[in-house]
Amino acid sequence: MQVLSKSDVADLLARLVADELPGGSGLQAWDSFLRAHATLMRRLEVDLEQATGLALADFDVLAQLARAGGELRMTDLAARALISRSGMTRRVARLVEEGLVRRADTDTDARGVVVALTDAGIARLTETAPVHLRGVSDLFVARLNQKELAILKSAMDKVTVDCTFG
Repeated sequence: MQVLSKSDVADLLARLVADELPGGSGLQAWDSFLRAHATLMRRLEVDLEQATGLALADFDVLAQLARAGGELRMTDLAARALISRSGMTRRVARLVEEGLVRRADTDTDARGVVVALTDAGIARLTETAPVHLRGVSDLFVARLNQKELAILKSAMDKVTVDCTFG
């Protein structure tokens, strides 16, 4: 097996990129997107957890339920929160233990499970939402003008992949 020098490895990657992404601007945009997403999510997670003790993923479950009027079928909740069904089952079980949500069978389908906010969940959401929304505002919205926000939304809508996280 031949050992490549650092410059050979770099040249190899450059050739692979040139073959798949001519011009390189696509890769630069992709790298910027990944860096922005990773740093924003890390910062929002740390700030929310330090200020409120609630994990960002738990906040997202509470917020998704609130957006839906207080309850969702487990499969719909998993799809909205971008979590696998098994991951959502574990997360919901923990939130049930904390008294923030409750589980119930659906009236229409014996196999379906509905997850609903409890009064404690609504209170926890009321406490944590301002912290999270200030972070979104300070770290993201305030750094872009209205035109940039509209362009970014349009661009991200074009590349959002419709899939489930089974």
